[in-house]
Amino acid sequence: MTRTGTHPTSVGLSRGRRWASLTVLSLSMLVIVMDMTILNVALPELAADLRPSADQQLWIVDVYSLVLAGLLVPASALADRWGRKRLLLSGFVVFGAASLLVLTAESPECVIAVRALLGLGGAMIMPTTLSMIRSVFTDPRERATALGVWAATASLGGAVGPIVGGLLLEVFSWHAAFLVNVPLMVLALISGLLLLPEARDPAPGRWDVVATVPAIAGMVTLVWSIKHFAKEGVADPLAWASLAGAAALLTWFVLRCLHRPDPLLDVRLFARAPFTAGAVGALGSMFAMGALLLLAAQWLQLVGGHSPLETGIRILPMALAAVVISPLAPALADRIGARTVLAGGLAMSAIGFFVLYGAQEHLSYAALAITLTLLGVGTGSLAIASAIIMSSTPQAKAGNAAAIEETAYDLGNVLGVAILGSVASVFYRTRMADGAAGSEGLDPDQVASAGESLGGALSIASQTGGEELAVWARQAFSESLVQIGLYGGLVMLIAAVLVYFMVPRDLDLAEQHH
Repeated sequence: MTRTGTHPTSVGLSRGRRWASLTVLSLSMLVIVMDMTILNVALPELAADLRPSADQQLWIVDVYSLVLAGLLVPASALADRWGRKRLLLSGFVVFGAASLLVLTAESPECVIAVRALLGLGGAMIMPTTLSMIRSVFTDPRERATALGVWAATASLGGAVGPIVGGLLLEVFSWHAAFLVNVPLMVLALISGLLLLPEARDPAPGRWDVVATVPAIAGMVTLVWSIKHFAKEGVADPLAWASLAGAAALLTWFVLRCLHRPDPLLDVRLFARAPFTAGAVGALGSMFAMGALLLLAAQWLQLVGGHSPLETGIRILPMALAAVVISPLAPALADRIGARTVLAGGLAMSAIGFFVLYGAQEHLSYAALAITLTLLGVGTGSLAIASAIIMSSTPQAKAGNAAAIEETAYDLGNVLGVAILGSVASVFYRTRMADGAAGSEGLDPDQVASAGESLGGALSIASQTGGEELAVWARQAFSESLVQIGLYGGLVMLIAAVLVYFMVPRDLDLAEQHH
């Protein structure tokens, strides 16, 4: 490895070493994404065992992404100072050790704590994979190809996760969805030690400890306020106070970064319109994917009656479409332009959501499969979002760019689950209020539990022999899933329009900023 100026490069690496390094970095992302999709398949069995409330179920899903989003910027800053390879390998250790702790989890609160620790490990892994690709591949066209492979491999995690999860749940308990990470992290640790080069910023500036606090607290408070709005309604004063507090904390963080010569996060990168467009594309795509995968997995199992393995197979269209499109996206961008590919991918995701919303009378798997495929096409365009972000960023700022992009990915997933998941939850509770209250033989606690979640309603129906309650609950959940098609489609359409107008028509991904 050689250094030029004040930032690391890897022009001394042989071609074989570069692509071997990419293999380790991409497979690291595959494990992270696979872990998220495995949970979607395992959640119904986990819920049946531990009986979490609807809010606890959302936190089991959300806390991983929430911790991840809050720690991505500090982790990236630490990697620049301590060494990206060193932090990545440490992340493998943390992620694997946290996965082992699930053996001690006997309550929803324990699972939430394990997921939070996994978020810590993920925060150490995710930004370093992307920033190291920027350091290893200094040629812009070669890097665009590498980012396409990286994005395709991450999408493959979405395809492999439900299948692996389904196979594990056919034989073992839901704990296996966590324990599968352990041997994978051991393999990643050994491969990383042997193959990866070290990279760090030789002049990163002082660590801004003060800025770390509002960055983490602001993001936690922001998501909490969104969840509270969904539960209590838009008139809830505590939710508004939390939202105001989040805005104040994040504004303070941005202003502090703008006025420091060595900021924890260089927010001036957003002054480049293509960079901002790439971040919007990443956030929008994950907003769509995170919420739909979570709700679709529950619908297939609890409404469709499919096993976890059958559910994993039926979710495949989304991930497989992304796997096909991701490596092709850079070549397609050379032909028709990066703007058209990224904005077009987001528009395809919007159409997919509207297809779901169109299934008002009777939601079938055929409609869901079309939606999943179109969203997969949109997700495949994330390779272009990554290429735009990295081509718009000087190499010295690669760590900052990686932290921003990964934060956009993770925040999109958090907001998608929180907003669309909460919309679905509110609609479900509203529909169940009449159905459960009208069921004979149910006490008030059972009525409240049936309105909390589909799993709770089906459990009560099984205990009381209330088949009518089960039918009503399944119908209510199907209708709530359909409803998110409208809101998700509008969000994706807005993102597509923003990207189209922010990315220059003649943007060349091979042009490198210094």
